[in-house]
Amino acid sequence: MTTDTPARLLQLLSLLQTPREWPGGELAERLGVSRRTVRRDVDRLRELGYPVQATRGSDGGYRLVAGKAMPPLVVDDEEAVAIAVGLRAGAGHAIEGVDEASVRALAKLEQVLPARLRHRVSTLQAATTPLTSGDGASVAPETLTVMASAVAGRERLRFAYRAGDGTGSRRVTEPYRLVSTGRRWYLVAYDLDRADWRTFRVDRVSEPFATGARFTPRELPTGSAAEYLRQSMYRRQEIYAFTVTFAEPAERVAARLPAWLGTPEPLDGGGCRLRSTTGDMVEWLAVRLAMLGYEFTVHEPTELVDAVGRLGARLVRAAGGGDGSGSGSGSGSTGPGGGTGGGGGAG
Repeated sequence: MTTDTPARLLQLLSLLQTPREWPGGELAERLGVSRRTVRRDVDRLRELGYPVQATRGSDGGYRLVAGKAMPPLVVDDEEAVAIAVGLRAGAGHAIEGVDEASVRALAKLEQVLPARLRHRVSTLQAATTPLTSGDGASVAPETLTVMASAVAGRERLRFAYRAGDGTGSRRVTEPYRLVSTGRRWYLVAYDLDRADWRTFRVDRVSEPFATGARFTPRELPTGSAAEYLRQSMYRRQEIYAFTVTFAEPAERVAARLPAWLGTPEPLDGGGCRLRSTTGDMVEWLAVRLAMLGYEFTVHEPTELVDAVGRLGARLVRAAGGGDGSGSGSGSGSTGPGGGTGGGGGAG
């Protein structure tokens, strides 16, 4: 029997967070208390903001339903390890859709994980090999969690940085935001030594350390961290402007298109056109467009037209359908279903 009321409430909450309805008698048996005590404990959970729904009947049941706010979750050891491993895998490789909110969640979770569970998470991740582009741009989850915590806590961040030409330096910054482009993570921060805003590729950061010194966030030169990063990449000439048309309606293409690649505009005849920019390598962009599963034609730039041609030829060779010796020049159009694919690193 659980006589400690807080411990019993946590145990009851853990049971209710399983997606099923629990008969009152079964809950009473699990907790080693009376049904009356179960009813009182359910009332306490409701007072704390947990939307517990009761059903009538000879053996009335209880279940947790969706409410207006997100109350704290209670997870067991196995669930905590599974969540942490998933978040670390996603954060470490900048998988599309994994943004700063996921990194903040990972930072919070790892902060409260017992040492034995942190060891299990590290062991599981070390024993797995993710499928990545092989461009060496993976990020240690620990680096991201330290940065996310510094951003959230408004703490100055110190780290070592390796520039694109290999030059190393030490930086002291006021971190503003982490931004994911879908293939890479960037830190937008105010560099105190240079007295100016900077963007840092997180895969080039090492030894991050939150100093504990608090700061009041400065105002960005642009409206958002994402826009500042985009403009910064333009200045470094890492951005490609591209135009692609699809034979499918705009709403179908948009449903499969990552938001960071832009929004297609409808064309007369039922197709659509996508005009946007990207900081990724054209090889990766060719793969990403092909993954949409629709026929498309690349109009510009020439680099992307050639990349699509090379990718298509590589797949033809892989399928044994000829020598695939096409140079990649020409219309840059895919076959049925957008039939291009294959490798290509992130930019």
